[in-house]
Amino acid sequence: MTIQAANRLTVAESQLIEAYTSQIGGLPGNGEVLAARDLLFDDLKRGGLPTRRIESWHYTDLKALLRAVPAFDPSASAKAEAPIVAGATVLSLLHGSAELAAMPDGVEASGYREQLTSGSAAAGLKARDADDAIGRLNGSFVQDGIVLAVAADTDLQAPIELQSIHGAGAVHMRYPAVFGVKSRTTVIERHLANGAGVALVSSIADLKIEDGAEVTWIILQTEGLEDTHFGQIKVELGTDAKFRLFIVNAGGKLVRQEIHLRTVGEGSDFQLRAVNLLGGESHTDVTMTLGHDVPNTTSTEIIRNVVFDRAKGVFQGMIRVAPDAQKTDARMACNTLLMSDDAEFSVKPELEIFADDVQCAHGATVADILKTHLYYLMSRGIPEKTARALLINGFVAEIVEELEDEALVTALEGIISNWLERHG
Repeated sequence: MTIQAANRLTVAESQLIEAYTSQIGGLPGNGEVLAARDLLFDDLKRGGLPTRRIESWHYTDLKALLRAVPAFDPSASAKAEAPIVAGATVLSLLHGSAELAAMPDGVEASGYREQLTSGSAAAGLKARDADDAIGRLNGSFVQDGIVLAVAADTDLQAPIELQSIHGAGAVHMRYPAVFGVKSRTTVIERHLANGAGVALVSSIADLKIEDGAEVTWIILQTEGLEDTHFGQIKVELGTDAKFRLFIVNAGGKLVRQEIHLRTVGEGSDFQLRAVNLLGGESHTDVTMTLGHDVPNTTSTEIIRNVVFDRAKGVFQGMIRVAPDAQKTDARMACNTLLMSDDAEFSVKPELEIFADDVQCAHGATVADILKTHLYYLMSRGIPEKTARALLINGFVAEIVEELEDEALVTALEGIISNWLERHG
């Protein structure tokens, strides 16, 4: 990032500096952690918030879009919600503070604050690269989170729900997790607000999926209409490991969700399915970097977007195939329904291929509902609003239906249907 002149600080940048200065004495961490925080925040302060001049932030000019940063409010309260799937094990972060529960056999959970206090978290408090604004922001302010460890050969029959619920103010959390050899796990990372006021939330999940493990990770983001949400998930896939990532964005005013994944073992497979529901004057950005670093790996990414009103959306997807990664099979598609003349969606799929024996493809479509489909339904007595809702539901439902858990599919379809009913 370029040096930021002091007289050009935005209101949000000034508020970040003020917040760090006032909080640093109370943030958890030993000397090593505090030194890591200082380094991260110094880089953030000197570079400033990213602008469109930075390629990875070209469509999300954070300096212009982030108008204000709410202060952390220790008096704000939040209460746990019922899990979206009955029988799930719920681990809560209530306004940024972890509340643990009894875990199934083969699973251990602890608070991330303990790692900050002991100093073991220091090695993970670093930015991915020069443009990692989310990593710097989160690492500077994070106070707690949930650490998961799933033992080898564990086969969980019910999901684990990581329930992040906040009131007003700034909240920052982390989810480090290791999934042991040949384990099978479903995790729901759920973000929602149940208090009044504006919030800024940052969340980083750092996952290691060991050989032969199968993990389904669902990010369900239903923040408040004026909230800002910065999410980042980093994944390392071992030999024959399988990782399925489902993302549903159905809230927030300003949202950036980053996905950074590396295949480090042959035979690994990554599947991304995302549904972005955008309305009002919101701005949602899903950015992915995927490194196929070894031979014989596969990946498929399908993103579906529905954009109403004056909302704006972004999908950036970079797939890199290393010189040694022969027999890679990677495919990416982004499909968008624009439901308003004022709605916008920008798509930037990229392939960097340095191997010669691969199959790689990407594609993108942007359209409105076909009038012939709408006419077909209306001619059979279905009102126009209902007909539109049916067509939109069909557009996104096939993504969710890929999940194997019927109760989970029903819950997610209900959330999507309720959102479309409010915005249709």
